[in-house]
Amino acid sequence: MLAWFTNDTDTTPGAADLALEALAADLSARGLAVAGAVQRNLDLGPDCACDMEMIVLGDPGDPVRISQSLGPGAQGCRLDTGALEEAVARTAPRLAGAGLVVIPKFGRQEAMGRGFRDLIGQAVADGQPVILYVPRQQQAAFLDFAGDLAVQIRPDQLRSWCLDRFAAAS
Repeated sequence: MLAWFTNDTDTTPGAADLALEALAADLSARGLAVAGAVQRNLDLGPDCACDMEMIVLGDPGDPVRISQSLGPGAQGCRLDTGALEEAVARTAPRLAGAGLVVIPKFGRQEAMGRGFRDLIGQAVADGQPVILYVPRQQQAAFLDFAGDLAVQIRPDQLRSWCLDRFAAAS
């Protein structure tokens, strides 16, 4: 009930985010109950790193900007961890009754026990299928967390895996 995917090393940055956003939109358009969140990257041009925002599925509020501007030449992490936690808090109450939970990724924050980690665990414990992206750098931490509950799928299997979960539940 916990599916994850990763991308090839030569895949365009942000491809996983685009795939999950399109997947959530497609499933919702079919009338299927999808909850969770997706990340949208806003391109600011070749001289700037993109802004990142979290869209909470089914939440009428504005997206949560989860990146912070560090200034020219900055090398640090641009993630605003407080904003990420806000997005998680807005996502949690929307999970009830969902047939599928979409989580943008199991990233560094989740590897450290923060971010969406508890929400992922709760959804799986509640019997809700969860689908997410796992960057290569976080795979070991994710597999330590998920154990034998996780199944790796290819990016081209996202839609069919999700539709199979909905079919099995009906």
